[in-house]
Amino acid sequence: MNVSKSGKIYLIPNVISEGTENKVVPPAVLSVIQDIHYYLAEDIRNGRRFLSKLMKLLPENKRHKIESLEFKLLDKRTLYEEAVELMRPVKNGMDCGVISESGCPGIADPGSIIVKAAHQAGIQVIPLTGPSSILLALMGSGMNGQSFTFHGYLPINKKELIRKIKKLETLSESNYQTQIFIETPYRNQKLFETLLEACAPHTRLCVASGITGSEAFIHTMEISEWNNHKIQLKKTPAVFLIET
Repeated sequence: MNVSKSGKIYLIPNVISEGTENKVVPPAVLSVIQDIHYYLAEDIRNGRRFLSKLMKLLPENKRHKIESLEFKLLDKRTLYEEAVELMRPVKNGMDCGVISESGCPGIADPGSIIVKAAHQAGIQVIPLTGPSSILLALMGSGMNGQSFTFHGYLPINKKELIRKIKKLETLSESNYQTQIFIETPYRNQKLFETLLEACAPHTRLCVASGITGSEAFIHTMEISEWNNHKIQLKKTPAVFLIET
């Protein structure tokens, strides 16, 4: 398979807390964006805004005007056939940057569909390092990092949610495995309160919110302890982890 004439797909992590570009974006990302003019973004407006901030971190002679860059939408509604079409410029030799709405493309993010299409087309995929709220939360939780499962969003219906939480407790205990999940920020408090209600007193719960930001909060306690130290979660992206 000859891929020498094709461009490359770079997976570019976005910040997970506003205003942290100069703290969490590695030099490799700044180096790569100097040569990319074609981007796929989960939200084009936010993708442009993120790149505008990154350009300010570059020397003036290395910056691109955002208006000169081409952006295409890549979100959860993108079909595989559409992903194949989005790669056409890459097949013709143009490098492409994939930008998540937050964190790393392909991790709790629709970017994986373009990666799948790239592999099947023989196009090189280069993931770049950057912030991942899921991994940073696990690192800071003190829970088992050798075996863990990420479940994405849990059910909204309370009965189904409680049933799912109890199932995750069972999985954690039987497999000695950390269970990780997230919630839409405006439902963080409701999920937190349901966890206190549904989990066994000895279950350990970690709440990690606003990671990498100035008000980052990462704390792990048993449910019995949380019941004595209840908190009000802000509408800030959060990751929840449990371990029994």
